[in-house]
Amino acid sequence: MEFRKARWTTRLKRLALSVDAWIGASLYAAGHRAGDIYERIRSATDRLTVSGPKRLAAEFASEGLNVGIAGAIVMLMLAIPSFQEGREEALKNQVFAVTFLDRYGSEIGHRGARHDDSLKLEEFPDHLLKAVLATEDRRFYDHFGIDIFGTFRALTVNARASGVVQGGSSLTQQLAKNLFLNNERSLDRKIKEAFLSLWLEYRLTKNEILKLYLDRAYMGGGTFGVAAAADYYFGKSVKDVSLAEAAMLAGLFKAPSKFAPHVNLPAARARANDVLNAMVDAGFMTAGQVDSAKRNPATPIDRKRDSSPDYYLDWAFDEARKLAEDGKLGPERVLTIKTPYDPAIQKRADEAVETILRQHGPAYRAKQAAAVIMDPDGAVRAIVGGRDYGASQFNRATSSLRQPGSSFKPYVYAAAMSAGLYKPTTVVTDRPVCIGNWCPNNYGRSYAGSMPLTVALAKSINTIPVQMSIAIGKATGETHEARAARIGRTKIVETCRAMGLTTPLIDTVSLPIGAAEVTVIDQAAGYAVFANGGKRAKPYAAFDIRNSAGEEIYRHDRDEPAPAQVLSTQVAFEMNQMLSTVPTAGTGRRAALDGVVSAGKTGTTNGYKDAWYVGYTGNLVGAIWFGNDDSSETNNMTGGSLPAMTWKEIMGFAHQGIELKPIPGVTPQPGDAKTVVAKASDPAAGASAGHMSRKSFEVLSAVGTMFKSVEAPRAARASVQAGIRGAPTGLSVIR
Repeated sequence: MEFRKARWTTRLKRLALSVDAWIGASLYAAGHRAGDIYERIRSATDRLTVSGPKRLAAEFASEGLNVGIAGAIVMLMLAIPSFQEGREEALKNQVFAVTFLDRYGSEIGHRGARHDDSLKLEEFPDHLLKAVLATEDRRFYDHFGIDIFGTFRALTVNARASGVVQGGSSLTQQLAKNLFLNNERSLDRKIKEAFLSLWLEYRLTKNEILKLYLDRAYMGGGTFGVAAAADYYFGKSVKDVSLAEAAMLAGLFKAPSKFAPHVNLPAARARANDVLNAMVDAGFMTAGQVDSAKRNPATPIDRKRDSSPDYYLDWAFDEARKLAEDGKLGPERVLTIKTPYDPAIQKRADEAVETILRQHGPAYRAKQAAAVIMDPDGAVRAIVGGRDYGASQFNRATSSLRQPGSSFKPYVYAAAMSAGLYKPTTVVTDRPVCIGNWCPNNYGRSYAGSMPLTVALAKSINTIPVQMSIAIGKATGETHEARAARIGRTKIVETCRAMGLTTPLIDTVSLPIGAAEVTVIDQAAGYAVFANGGKRAKPYAAFDIRNSAGEEIYRHDRDEPAPAQVLSTQVAFEMNQMLSTVPTAGTGRRAALDGVVSAGKTGTTNGYKDAWYVGYTGNLVGAIWFGNDDSSETNNMTGGSLPAMTWKEIMGFAHQGIELKPIPGVTPQPGDAKTVVAKASDPAAGASAGHMSRKSFEVLSAVGTMFKSVEAPRAARASVQAGIRGAPTGLSVIR
């Protein structure tokens, strides 16, 4: 036994020695090979060693490579948001072809295939292409999407002129902006524009880029692309435009609202003359070739009386696309949509906004405004998305996020009253209240003491909504004020969501007094809940939709679910009673309508950057915003000034000659309806106002539609006869 044990021990020792020897030999061999490799590498690098000027060049190249790699990483980080903006769908042809009708059945415009991209680039006249390239991008076929020389030249010219004289954007950059971006003047947009231009150049050929640009650019008058513009301005196919007409069309790319011939023919002709000179300067044509076009400028069709509700149509088109995406329209894509659009109210809204901005905007340092008018059920009658659609197609009524100021407070009051904590007669105390180190102040930076809740809302007391948020939270059992306020704000946001606010509402301590951001159309939808007695009022743009065969494929009252009751009728009635005191005894006195009971709320944000008036009657709801695109401060403009004045101007007209409906829960005063009917029927009153009544406008619209239906067959017969004859066809201060 001992012998066997000794033998196994000996064998294990020998095995261990063998393994140790193998490991040692392997390591030695590996070290020897590594040494050989190192010597070979050193020998090779020794041959690359340089000195003197060569070494200096090598160092510069090395540092350049490092900087280049770092720059590439930074460029990639900047490019990611740009590539997120770009979508393949934006390069595809528009699928929809939509004809829009107003509430009376009259055609008001087109969207989708209206821009007519059916022509091939080869079918466009050569002189039109030369005119576009001469004015927009002479080096289009030579650059890679960004014209370095053109940009440098523009910077030099602008520096000498101490202003913007030339634009440095290439045609590809302009297309990138038209397809994916907006008109915001910011460094972020320019960076995105540059990267998207490179993406377009990579994805498309030069001719495809030029074709897209010619098809998608806004050309004024509600038209997109040169084909639609040629038909609109000259009544002919773009294939048949003369050199003078081509120059006028090419001049529209720079500023369609300024140079549109139906708006300012002398300016359009002067711009066309500049285009002709540019064609000569670029070497595309000789002075003799353009001389005839200069002596015989283009004469457009008389379109001075035409108007297009472009902001409304853009929004309605988006709503139609959403219905299609939800599968409510089936496979149909050639559509006729009857909208709730009211041409009389739209016209008065446009006039009111422009007139008040022109008269009072400079004094208040306010340059922009937006408005939405709708029925209490959500049917949108008019949209003012800005002062000038030609200058900016950005819809401030549906897309711009702005702080609502005190016009947000009714949502807070509704949430607190829905929790059963307050009544209009509840006595509240305006006193200092703080959440952490944040303490809101009132407009006058003082405290008013105890008052009924109705008075607190009418006077727009800031501390009360904050106290309400705390009270809502404490009703759940939370005793800590800051945590209770957070719970209360969560309940307030839930109420806002139920009432129709769709934008992100960031939870901050100042949310109860209007620190969140909302859109004008959401504000109108939210207040419509009060106007209709507590039901959700989702804004909509289609009464019914028909396909190309005239068959009804969608009807709002049939195919949409019944509106949900989001506030109890009792809370809605009580809110209406309180809000009806704002135009009579509160901050919205300038919005009070003669003979019509109304309710509403003003809103003014910190620094006077945004001013609101959102109000309603039993018939209509209106939300008005005034401010500046760059969020610069105005000159002490409050919601009770220009917004309230504009709201009164629009609503006063909209309620002429119609049957007045009461606001739910608010008893109209004796004689209110009589006053309105008298004003609508009094010829002297109408003459002094200088505007026809709503009823008159509707009657004339119906007559016009009738004449169109009579004239259409006559025109068709005349056309046929002509053809037979061979004729051509911190918010510390918010109010």
